[in-house]
Amino acid sequence: MNLDNLVRYVCDKNNFKSVTDYISFARFYLEFIKENLQAVIVSKNENNYRFFQYKEDGTFNITRPINSYLMYSFEEYEIYSQKFIEIIENIKIKEIDSPENRKIVNQIIYTSQQCIGATLDALPSKKSNTARKINGDLFERFIRLIILEIGIDVTQGVVSVPILIDGNIAFNMNYQHDLILKNDGETKAIGSVKTSSKDRIDKIFIDKFLFNQLTDKNIPHFAIFLNDVQRKGKDGKYGINTTFLTGHFKGYTVKLNPLDGVYYCDIRPNMLKEDILKDQIKTFDHFVFTDLWQFINKN
Repeated sequence: MNLDNLVRYVCDKNNFKSVTDYISFARFYLEFIKENLQAVIVSKNENNYRFFQYKEDGTFNITRPINSYLMYSFEEYEIYSQKFIEIIENIKIKEIDSPENRKIVNQIIYTSQQCIGATLDALPSKKSNTARKINGDLFERFIRLIILEIGIDVTQGVVSVPILIDGNIAFNMNYQHDLILKNDGETKAIGSVKTSSKDRIDKIFIDKFLFNQLTDKNIPHFAIFLNDVQRKGKDGKYGINTTFLTGHFKGYTVKLNPLDGVYYCDIRPNMLKEDILKDQIKTFDHFVFTDLWQFINKN
């Protein structure tokens, strides 16, 4: 595929209906960038991040930051994408939980989604809002499809909460959720899936608080993010900024309610060492290998 074909393909969300559809597209993109980029620019402040610059066919656009520690090459992806399918199909088997397989899960999801995001970065700047919408929608769908492939009942949609006044239902409050995990028809956990936490973290904490207060229940609420970095700088002197609001996250965790799980494919260094953050935030593999099952089996 050339770049125009890739962009047209990724803009049609009907092309992504299964996990293998995501893997197939990533192969196309990774093969394309092997020989068809104008340049690969190294981030000035965190050198593991790279920016791809397209040639004239992509109007020399610069992509989002790509973490080279997580992004597979075409040759690596060919090998590990097959292993990824085997892992998620057999993840209930205890022996499949290993550091190597956890690494594969994180990197395949990261690579697959960043291939989509980077392709959308070839669109003209006037279509940036459209690109963000497509990227976000496809990431949500990708995570749902993975959970379904694992064998868990998951949907998206509206949860209607009845509001009682003097013992009678006065009206309903509707909550739109990205992930509703169920077991035997009973809602076990509610999740939010976003490419980044920017401008969204407040709502996730407040949704948990209000939902559980209004229902008088304690249903786990969790959040899944791809990353929390964005490009900064200009004229080739590019670096990255974090979009994670540390103070907001800590404040809501301590003074409102902690979330029951927060997961990143590309986790920031401070999330691994700062108090509160290191206890609350994990890499995505923890969700599929351990926490998902705890949510589902919780009484």
